[in-house]
Amino acid sequence: MLTPEQIEAKLDRILLKVQKPGRYVGGELNSTIKDWDKAQTKVAFVFPDIYDIGVSNVGLKILYDQVNQRDDSLAERAYAPWTDMEALMREHEIPLYTLESKRPLACFDLIGFTLPYETLYTNTLNILDLSGIPVRSNERDETHPIIIAGGHAATNPEPMHAFIDAFAIGEGEEVIHDIIDTIQKFKSAPNFKRRDLLVALAQISGVYVPQFYETTYLEDGTVAYTEPTIPEAPKLVHKRIVAKLPPPPIKFIVPNIEVVHNRVSVEIMRGCTRGCRFCQAGMITRPVRERSVQEVVDAADEAIRSTGFEELALMSLSSSDYTYVSDLVDAISKRFEGRKLTVSLPSLRIESVSVDLMDKLKQHRSGGFTLAPEAASERMRRIINKFIPDEEIINTTRDIYSRGWTTIKLYFMIGHPSETIEDVQAIVDLCKRIIEEGRKVAGWKVKLNVGASTFVPKPQTPFQWVACDTRDNILEKQALLKRQLLKEKNIKLSWTKPEEALLEAWLSRGDRKLAEVIYSAWKNGAKFDAWEGDQKHEKWMAAFEEHGLEHTFYTYRQRRTDEVFPWEHITAALRKNFLFQDFRQSLEGQIRVDCRLNCFACGILPTFANLRRENPGEGWKCPDVKSPAPKIINIELPVVGD
Repeated sequence: MLTPEQIEAKLDRILLKVQKPGRYVGGELNSTIKDWDKAQTKVAFVFPDIYDIGVSNVGLKILYDQVNQRDDSLAERAYAPWTDMEALMREHEIPLYTLESKRPLACFDLIGFTLPYETLYTNTLNILDLSGIPVRSNERDETHPIIIAGGHAATNPEPMHAFIDAFAIGEGEEVIHDIIDTIQKFKSAPNFKRRDLLVALAQISGVYVPQFYETTYLEDGTVAYTEPTIPEAPKLVHKRIVAKLPPPPIKFIVPNIEVVHNRVSVEIMRGCTRGCRFCQAGMITRPVRERSVQEVVDAADEAIRSTGFEELALMSLSSSDYTYVSDLVDAISKRFEGRKLTVSLPSLRIESVSVDLMDKLKQHRSGGFTLAPEAASERMRRIINKFIPDEEIINTTRDIYSRGWTTIKLYFMIGHPSETIEDVQAIVDLCKRIIEEGRKVAGWKVKLNVGASTFVPKPQTPFQWVACDTRDNILEKQALLKRQLLKEKNIKLSWTKPEEALLEAWLSRGDRKLAEVIYSAWKNGAKFDAWEGDQKHEKWMAAFEEHGLEHTFYTYRQRRTDEVFPWEHITAALRKNFLFQDFRQSLEGQIRVDCRLNCFACGILPTFANLRRENPGEGWKCPDVKSPAPKIINIELPVVGD
């Protein structure tokens, strides 16, 4: 195995031959370098995409900070090299290394992959191979690191079951310490056995070790059940949450190059109570927990001073729902008065209060304003449970333009369940009306950037039963948008290719059979699947054909009401019956109000009742568990065979 000095020497000969050498040199301000020999446990956190994207990932920053606070452990970072760098690394036999110490990933005790989205799967395999670590879990022995993965994509870990030793389900701030403690206990023991360590990891709450589970299939190819094969593994793996959000990181790494987000990000709250039926993040991050205004402001101030960044993002899934959002905006304005700083509040609701909040940040505001109506017809907004009357959207956008913003970005999705071509035409009509109304108050300088992504049904959401819209339908809908919006002056349209949505769809709701498809696609040359590429789709189609599987089984097939999903042994604490009730209500165009106003018995409160009792306080934002029973439709799911 190469030493750091040998890797440095090899890098000296190749770095000037690649794009952006700054991706690969490390040494950034605020990176943490600890004494290798004094650390009992060495952890490498990997974001399986390029440095430009991964260095800004908030989840990785949190875990990096958590581990490096320990006296007995160290954490370092690695990212996927771009294709030019990878080719030279393979040619010169340079394994993938961490930026802090230039040590190969294979030297570490634990490698943690952050998987926020499914299109990083082939990159994950490529990184393992580039590191000299067996790609398949069952081929690793006591000399290899333990490979774990977490993130939103781990909600359904089954397509990657053959490659990852253990998945951390849910939030990682506490479970990472449990994992490290367990590794230390076993690796320090004589006659260390890898299997014994994995058995111990399987007993940690929120940790899923797939090799100790077996899936049985029905004749039609759907899952009959997945059950543990050893008594130590639980039948149902519950997600982990932290009752009280720990202090946010304040020493952000300052990149060597321009990256996607050169900014300080402070999470003001976690979770969402809006109940948008398409939104996996809003479902799986429940319950809502908030930080105090003082903690947010102090953390932002310290982080800006330690980095020199000139942009601050106050992060959450729905910033307007933060209880003290007005007080926070006032405090931020006061603390940073007179300082060159841009402040953004992502994920604001479409209402006048959102404009008022950003107006308070006049001195620090950015040049654009982003809103996400997601659908343009009121019928579709009822179906997805994001009901906003057209007039409210028009009034809000008019207010934005009238207060000095020249650019608004609107996010829509096409391909929602039950969507018609008339619902897509409504996007065109709404955009044209917004521009027309904007010109009345601000003239011809107003601009509108329209993003039209393609809806993908996700696990643990009410839409996990629905089929994807077909490729032909998506192309027809996109053609309508292009035909009518691209010719409009001051409207800019962006969209996603249908093939990209289909790839995400079969990976997000796939079963264990897809592991071999992923492996073959990677061997065929598929990687950077989140990026545009002409031959990518063909490589995946060849992989499906090689293993005798139809991708349409995972995309265009409506799921049975009694179907057992591949991820059914993994739970985000949402009752399947609750999700099905919500799905049924979507078919009838019924909406559910914010569950801060009325509890719909999703399952979160009873699951974490003890944790909530042990950690009372302002941070939790859930209905009182003693409140009257919610009014819900009692629909019992049929049992297979009935």
